[in-house]
Amino acid sequence: MRCLVMHKIDAKIEAGGPPDQRIIAEMGELVGESMKSGVCLDGAGLHRSARRARIKARSQGGAVERGPYEGENELVASVAMVKTRSLDEAIELAVRFGDRAGGAEVEIGPVVEAWDLGLMPKPSKLEYERFLLLVKGDAKTESGEAPSAEERAAIAALADELRKQGALLKRMALAPTSKAKRLPSGPKDKRVWLDGPFAESKELISGFALLELPSMADAVTWANRYVAILGENEVDIRVLTE
Repeated sequence: MRCLVMHKIDAKIEAGGPPDQRIIAEMGELVGESMKSGVCLDGAGLHRSARRARIKARSQGGAVERGPYEGENELVASVAMVKTRSLDEAIELAVRFGDRAGGAEVEIGPVVEAWDLGLMPKPSKLEYERFLLLVKGDAKTESGEAPSAEERAAIAALADELRKQGALLKRMALAPTSKAKRLPSGPKDKRVWLDGPFAESKELISGFALLELPSMADAVTWANRYVAILGENEVDIRVLTE
């Protein structure tokens, strides 16, 4: 089973505060150990909403909103990591992905790099930046209804084109939240994993770890270690379909 363990943003990150060095060190140990064992396949963090953008759903006019902003519909149907020369270029790709996903809302967030965490010097010249495109879910994706053959073909063609250009680094489609689990934010002794489906999520996504494990129970065990490092952030476990 492949899944994403996704944690939500906290007030310190959203306010632009410095990264917590304890969290960086302990998360580095967990991810490093998990990559060595083959459990963790990838992961990334996102900068605060002030550095993000959002393309509203076609039904809401399709306007581009620049951050900062508060969470609205934060249930995710698919994720794509791209590399472009600027946020504006990433927005152009997000529009194309949203159109092929039936006019879905898409959030665009710059990825936190090693130099943002003080782990290495920032290169003097960056030709490309990495961005995460979060394609939001809706009633159709949450019902488990498969995309039409036309939608699948359009998305596959776009993904193929962008891979050949070197712009698309990764794309992951998520199962409905009926197959998900969530640990709401709050005091440690009162937090309990909840089974989906979830009607909504108002918390902005702050980062993810891509895991390959035998079962959801194993994913929860791993996520508990992840949560112990992060603190009170809300965390979702979402199963991948591709």
